[in-house]
Amino acid sequence: MATTNTAITSGVRISVSTQFRSDLSDPLNSRFFFNYRVSVENQNAFPVMLMHRDWYIFDSLNEADFVSGEGVVGEQPIIESEKRFSYISGCELNSEIGQMKGFYTFKNLETEELFQVHIPQFDLFYPPKLN
Repeated sequence: MATTNTAITSGVRISVSTQFRSDLSDPLNSRFFFNYRVSVENQNAFPVMLMHRDWYIFDSLNEADFVSGEGVVGEQPIIESEKRFSYISGCELNSEIGQMKGFYTFKNLETEELFQVHIPQFDLFYPPKLN
């Protein structure tokens, strides 16, 4: 059962849900693949553009990894006031337990000002580990 973690920063609501992918994982060789779905809702009275992402990825058996880059899934989406943008991405771990968190950098398209939005921390658990 997937849980959803949500945070609101500067009028932008970020919700993340995860799913373990048994079809892409190989537990005997320490490969655990997860999909995460991110929904970005602009609750501001102005349009915003998602410019940049910064992720902190924790894998319980390895050093933390930091991922930084332009946009998400090859896009820098513009999200109008009261509209939503969603995407699905993935993460592979070498252990049964991990976490991700981070932030997006947005641009207010009326003022051109940049601002950061918190991505809530979410867990990545191999389901049999929860029993």
